[in-house]
Formats: sequence, C-alpha cells, structure tokens
Amino acid sequence: MSDRTVDVEGIGDGELLARVARAQELMRAAGVAALYLDTSQNLFYFTGLGLKPTERLHGAIIPAEGPVVFLSPAFEEPKTRSLLRIGEDIRVWEEHEDPTALVVEVLESLGCSGGAVAVDPATPFFTFDGLRRAGNRYDFVNGLSITAACRMVKSPAEIALMKRANEITLEVHKAAARIMREGISTTEVAAFVQEAHRRLGAVPPAGGPLVLFGEATAFPHGVGYAQTLREGDMVLLDLGGFVKGYRSDITRSYVFGTPDARQREIWALEQKAQAAGMAAAVPGAPCEAIDAAARGVVEAAGFGPGYALPGLPHRTGHGIGLDVHEESYIVKGNATPLAPGMCFSIEPTICIYGEFGIRLEDCAYMTAEGARWFTTPCASVDDPFGYETQGAVH
Repeated sequence: MSDRTVDVEGIGDGELLARVARAQELMRAAGVAALYLDTSQNLFYFTGLGLKPTERLHGAIIPAEGPVVFLSPAFEEPKTRSLLRIGEDIRVWEEHEDPTALVVEVLESLGCSGGAVAVDPATPFFTFDGLRRAGNRYDFVNGLSITAACRMVKSPAEIALMKRANEITLEVHKAAARIMREGISTTEVAAFVQEAHRRLGAVPPAGGPLVLFGEATAFPHGVGYAQTLREGDMVLLDLGGFVKGYRSDITRSYVFGTPDARQREIWALEQKAQAAGMAAAVPGAPCEAIDAAARGVVEAAGFGPGYALPGLPHRTGHGIGLDVHEESYIVKGNATPLAPGMCFSIEPTICIYGEFGIRLEDCAYMTAEGARWFTTPCASVDDPFGYETQGAVH
C-alpha cells in the first residue's frame, strides 16, 4: 500500500464567514444576543480555529451583529493570532484573573447588557457555572439550536471532504480483509487499519477502530479483551478517519471462511434492513422514518420488538461531519425533516448474544432528489466488497 496525497479542497475563509452569518441570522430570529464558543468542534466549524481543550478558557463570541471576538489566555495571544483565519479582535485574560468575567466584559463591550446568550453545548460545566456567576443578569441558554442547525446541513465542500474520507476508509476495509488469517488478533488488525488510514492520507481517530471476531461481534461497542480469529468466525470492523477535519464511518461484517446457514440468514436480513432504511430516506420525511423502516424489517423476521435482544438495540443511525456522532439522529421520535445537505449513517445492527452480531454501515447524504451513498454498500456475505460483481480478482 503506497502513500497517497489527499487532493480535495478544504473549507475556505468565505465559507467560514457564511457560517458565521448564518448563525447570526438564527440568533436574531431567536432573540439571542450572542453565541459563546468554547474550545470545541463548534469553534473550529465557525472560525477555522482548531485548539486543544484544556482547563484554560479559550474560545470566541459571535455577536448577533458584527465580527467575531476571540478569547485567549494572555500568554497564548501570539499563537492564537497566528492561527486566525477570520477576524482580528482578540481579548485576553491573565493567569490570576477569572476568564468568565472576561466573557461578560466582552458581552458588555458589544452592547449586550442582558437577555439571552447562547452557550456552546460542548462547554465544560465549570466554565458554564462561572458564566452564570459572573453574568447573572444574562439568561444563558443552550446553543445547540444554533450550532446544530448550521452544522446539520453540509455544503458541497463538506460533502466532498466526507466523500473522500469514506472512499479512503472503504479501501482500508478491503486491505484489512486481505490480511485476515487464522490466529491473527484484533489488536494486530486495529494497528494495521490505523496505519493504513495514515498512508492513504486520512487521520485515524484517537480512540482507535472497532475490530471484533466471533461472539464478540454481538456487542455493539465491543468488549474489553482481544480476540483471535478462527475459521467460521464472524468478523466486524467499524472504521473511520478524518480528511481535513471531516469524518468517515463504515462498518463491514463478513465470515472468515464459509458462512453457515444461520450466518447467511442473519446477514441477508441485515442487508435488507439497511436497504429499507435507505429507501425511506426521501426529502421531507422525518429522520425517524429511516429507523422505522429498517427496524420494521428486523422485527418482521421475529427479532425485538423495539430495542429488545436479540434484535436491533440502538438507533439506526446518526448524523456525521466534524464529529462521528452529531445531529440529526436517526431514531424514533426525531421528526426533523430530511433536507438536502444532511449526512447520516444507516446501520441497523442485529445483535445475538452468544452467537454473533452483524452491522452493515454506510453513510449517505441527502440531495433534492433523495439520498445518495458515499460508498457502495456490501454486495453479499460471500463477496462483501463486490469483487465478483466488478470482475476483479481477490
């Protein structure tokens, strides 16, 4: 496997400014005076400023009108300034000072003397608590309605980055399938797929991939011990990587060796459930319709009902973008209408404790005509990557 350059364009400064303008439009409509952004993916999304979270307050304030104001520890100001892509106003606090008092001071300087101030939902509680004490005349509210509304609908540039990320991850899946052998451990495979992502130009997630063999595949988020591959085992790999900040997420399940009748039956059911979820992803339909369609297939086969096991114990999917799990979630009760630009996974896992589990996960994006896959779903339990269909050789 050779190194490759990821040549897809990143997010430009003009798009960052458009995101800020969209947030301000939502804030004015909701009567919100300003949005506080902590060191989070939301800060990166709106400003392009990527910082590592620490105990020190470092972030930004987007007022309902006017340019972004950045907040920084005084000794970090030169570094912060060197990283700015939009705006130039940086307000600082010294080590002995209360940084939440600086937030209130900035709000006042922007003409916000009271009223609602939206807070980044990723803000640590100790910071939020400080804001309440320092600015008790403000009504600090959850900023999710603003941040999620902006991030939930992706631009063409974001979709292009996610498409590349998913293409890379699918190639890593294919490479991982080729190294499977009797006796290989899940930790060996995990190390391989992390390095494969790097070599193909994607950044692997810090938490590592999910690699499971045999009975352990029935546990949706894995087990606390390594496994060794044996003939006839179900194999489940849930992999992802980042391309310029945007995430992929693909799961493949297949059998090492020849599938038995039970494995074939459940694999085919999983494939049918995923296809039903995709068919339900039409513009204007609620997000929960995808879950209902996929879960209905599983329940009709005698599993469940609902989240009961054996069956599908969790939501059918999740939004994806800068984070692997973000709004909007593909779950019962979510009436958010599907709209062009929304991106999400479809992964109706079937878990049978004591036997195995199967998850086929691909991500999709909405267009005006309907949903489109980022990657081609599995072909069959015997040929999960479609080599025979494509006329390719293993």
